[in-house]
Amino acid sequence: QVQLVESGGGLVQAGGSLSLSCALSGHTFNTAMGWFRQAPGKEREFVASISWDGGSTLYADSVKGRFSISRHNARNMVYLQMNSLKPEDAAVYYCAAARGIWCVSEQNKYNYWGQGTQVTVSS
Repeated sequence: QVQLVESGGGLVQAGGSLSLSCALSGHTFNTAMGWFRQAPGKEREFVASISWDGGSTLYADSVKGRFSISRHNARNMVYLQMNSLKPEDAAVYYCAAARGIWCVSEQNKYNYWGQGTQVTVSS
């Protein structure tokens, strides 16, 4: 089992930055990590993924060049740095863990999910 707790959400102006954190606990060895988001009235979508060793990352086209995913395995933490935020980035952001070492974008490959943290972007 893996437990995930997100933090760092909040209100930010368009063009601003926000950093999300995800604290991991449990059996976290050899897990790829991902961030997803869900805006009101929309389906949950993939944002970014990082491999177990942090050597590979994968991003949705909509956030490429603006968001950065990273992890610190010794601290059991995963981060999502969000820059140049747009109103369309507003959503509940979820941290997720997938058994396996490689990046993955498909939601059904993720085994564990956090409760989510709200990100609001004002225009």
